[in-house]
Amino acid sequence: MPRNEVETLLKSVIYPSLEQDIVSLKVVEDIVISDNSVKITLSLNNEKVFEAIENQIIDLLSSKFKNVEVIFQAKQAKSTTYGSTANPNNRAKYAKNVIAVTSGKGGVGKSTVSVNLSVALAQKGYKVGLLDADVYGPNAPRMLQVQDEKLQWGDNNKIIPSENFGIKVMSVGLTTPKSDTPLVWRSSVAISALIQFLEDVDWGELDFLVIDMPPGTGDIQLTMAEELPLRAGVVVTTPQMVSTDDVSRAIMMFKDIGVKIGGIIENMSYFIAPDTKQRYDIFGSGGGEEIANKYSVPLLGQVPLLMDIRSSSDEGKPAVAMCSDEIKAYYKNITNNLLFEIGEL
Repeated sequence: MPRNEVETLLKSVIYPSLEQDIVSLKVVEDIVISDNSVKITLSLNNEKVFEAIENQIIDLLSSKFKNVEVIFQAKQAKSTTYGSTANPNNRAKYAKNVIAVTSGKGGVGKSTVSVNLSVALAQKGYKVGLLDADVYGPNAPRMLQVQDEKLQWGDNNKIIPSENFGIKVMSVGLTTPKSDTPLVWRSSVAISALIQFLEDVDWGELDFLVIDMPPGTGDIQLTMAEELPLRAGVVVTTPQMVSTDDVSRAIMMFKDIGVKIGGIIENMSYFIAPDTKQRYDIFGSGGGEEIANKYSVPLLGQVPLLMDIRSSSDEGKPAVAMCSDEIKAYYKNITNNLLFEIGEL
């Protein structure tokens, strides 16, 4: 009997108390067939259920094989040790590239950039996931029109990510009972949740995992750099001096922990009055370029302060997908510049 037929038969073996078959639960570690014998290795967390499963398998296969051997193998526990920024773990082996989008301070449009960057990458044919790691201000679900979706688990005991506009998305905002439920978490709890989102979400194979970081230079930023081999960090700022001061700290954080800086994005660069077409530098001008020159990092692009971008974000319609070609071009150019900087274009 060939291996695939044995595996099909094993789908009728039920894991006690879960009412799911052992193949779907990925309990079957190995099947070895030799002459009229079969050896099946089971990978289990709980040795107490082994005998019940073993008996089911023997009853099922004893008429097919002269010898049926079932072996217990303790399931390898997930690593609870943290890596270091010099030698990071890789908790996202399914992703070829991990991009961290951060900012020195809040309110500069980091999440808007993260969403549009992710969608723009998907438009180029890449398989993209977006992890909303801004646990205290999870905005990605609303910006991608999935804010009403709730957490679901698949047959493989993995969380099913939401999907829209060609990308997969996971956010703590999808786990709360109400949209206004506050997350009063210590940083250790927030970090544990993000590690779970990295390891227990059914992301599939990804070309890019984009992480929307919280603002600042705290525990979450450091942990992501310890637990993931970040391909590049992208820093979002406005031209305002207060913003660029904080961005300097974010840049130095990346430099100190050895993460390549893919570039700076200057958001809300200027405002064009819709009636007079006159330009207003509401938050000043040249801040992003000045920081880029100071730290010898690329300026990926500038995005003006536009009502269409704001309204499309509120409506869950990413600008790079739903706005005019002129607006789409801002994010597409930024995406191309980033791909160039990391050697993908």
